[in-house]
Formats: sequence, C-alpha cells, structure tokens
Amino acid sequence: MKFVSWNVNGIRACVQKGFMDFFKEADADIFCVQETKMQQGQLDLDTPGYHQYWNYAKKKGYSGTAVFTKEEPLSVAYGIGIEEHDQEGRVITLEFGDYYFITVYTPNSQNELARLPYRMQWEEDFLAYLKKLEEKKPVIFCGDLNVAHKEIDLKNPKTNRKNAGFTDEERGRFTNLLENGFVDTFRYFYPDAEGIYSWWSYRFSARAKNAGWRIDYFCVSECLKDQLKDAKILTDVMGSDHCPVVLEI
Repeated sequence: MKFVSWNVNGIRACVQKGFMDFFKEADADIFCVQETKMQQGQLDLDTPGYHQYWNYAKKKGYSGTAVFTKEEPLSVAYGIGIEEHDQEGRVITLEFGDYYFITVYTPNSQNELARLPYRMQWEEDFLAYLKKLEEKKPVIFCGDLNVAHKEIDLKNPKTNRKNAGFTDEERGRFTNLLENGFVDTFRYFYPDAEGIYSWWSYRFSARAKNAGWRIDYFCVSECLKDQLKDAKILTDVMGSDHCPVVLEI
C-alpha cells in the first residue's frame, strides 16, 4: 500500500499549481493534505475512486485537513475529542480493519514561541489519543508535525535552536513520542541521510539553496515495523512551501 501526505499551504492555491496532476500520478491508496485553508463549499475536487473527508477550522482561511482514500473506512472521527484542540480542523482519524490511519497538522509554536505552552499541552493530549487508539489496533499517522527532530533534520541547527519547530521542548516531545512505541519511518530507512527536507521558507530563496527543514512525517506503531517497505520525501514536487512525503507498506 502507498500513502502520501502533503502540507499544501492552501489547497485552492495548490490546485492552480498542479495539485491534481500530482494527485493522479501518485495513485496513492490514501492521500492526506494539511493546511487546506478553506471552508466547506469553497472548492469541489473531483477524485473518482476516492472517498473524501474534510476537517475545517472554525477560523476562515486557516489550518484544516483532508483525506482521500480508495478503501472506505469502517469509521471516521474528526479531532481528538478535546474541545480546546478541536476548533482548528487539525486531525482526521480513519478506522480500517487492521489499523487506524490519522492525518494531523500540529500547531506551530509561532514567533517568539507565543504558542509554545499550548503546543506542549497539545503534544501530551495527542500522544494520549494515539496510545488509546493503539489499545485496539496499530496506528499509522502522518502530517506536518512542525518539528525538526535532530540537527540532521534542518540546514541551520545552530541559528534555529530557540526558534519554533526546533526548541528543546518540541524536540523532546518528539523523542518522547518515539520512546512511547512509534517509529519515524524516514529515519528507519535512512538514519544518516542529510540534506533531505520537506519544508523551505518562501524567503531568502531557501528552496533554491536547499536551506530547509524536515518537519513532515509518517510514523507507525512499533509492531508495524516489519511491514515497512520504503519512505520517501519528494523534494522535486512543487506547488507549496512543503513537498509530499510517502510511505509504502
């Protein structure tokens, strides 16, 4: 099976930049997007052969997620069941016979780390949500997790040490997630690969210089490790300030 995840940074804009061409070419079993930045009725995507599920933020033009799946899930849940976290359309959970599949757009800690305390609470509650699901069946989750885990995961670790996405607190929470029985699939296959990123700032010609960050992930329950085939980061796909990431199992 092939899964794709992409932070499209506004799906209406991304559609103008070739989103559907890539969607068709990818031919994924499940295709997830984050940061859709739209409300219901603002875009009608024609995706024959796929069931569509959307989670919109209450705030217009902000956040939001969507999942396109060939197989119809047994059930679909939006959010994680905590009102404080479920206003921004950040999580969709699909239940299948053998596993749960989740797409997530983790809150950004923002400039001057204004939202870091909220982010820490989110991390705690999201991990608890994953572990609760895992009591029933294995979990696959993907999306923009808004953290570069190790120095190898971004171009300029020294100068970004106290910036959103590379604080000790955020990195520590990701370590904690892995210690709680989840696998960062890209690092599972490529533990030492450098210079492969999934997001580049629109400023300073960052993408042309490959001054990026790896903040988009596929993670799976430890028990699925033996079923992993490959994980990829498609750095040459344009249309957003992020590129798609892929998992094959």
